[in-house]
Amino acid sequence: MNEVAELDSVDWRILEELQNDATLPNRTLADLVGLAPSTCLQRVRRLRELGVITGFHAVVDPRLTGLPLEAVVSVNVRPHTRPVVAAFRAFVMAQPETRSLFHVSGQADFLVHIAVADSTHLQAFLMDKIASRTEVRNLTSAVVLERVETRALTPPNDQRPTHRRRRVP
Repeated sequence: MNEVAELDSVDWRILEELQNDATLPNRTLADLVGLAPSTCLQRVRRLRELGVITGFHAVVDPRLTGLPLEAVVSVNVRPHTRPVVAAFRAFVMAQPETRSLFHVSGQADFLVHIAVADSTHLQAFLMDKIASRTEVRNLTSAVVLERVETRALTPPNDQRPTHRRRRVP
């Protein structure tokens, strides 16, 4: 398990601003968090080197790309072993309909978020791609009626740092 990165209040401000708009120019980001541009750039680089920032992504509206129907598919696989889980994960992530995959505990083994063109496409995905796999024991699907975008990851108030990290020579 990775060690938790030491983040101060400025690091968290940088993370919040970049999660809300990853296209911010460094100078604008520096102004928003109260740093000199060179210091801000060093902090962003440090956050990337530590693996806190893992990438920058565009958010795409599936409706405007011809894939307006979204669903969450709950899937159980058997046997629930590492090789079966790895093979199922690789298969699902290779499907163009897949938006995200969660390997979870509880009633389902996986939750698969998909985007498809229509109910016929949904049926084909469920029957021809998922249910036809030998390791799949059962599946259920739920059509997404409304999607509310996720918020920027921020620490709970009782864990929010109030200090700035001391500069290490």
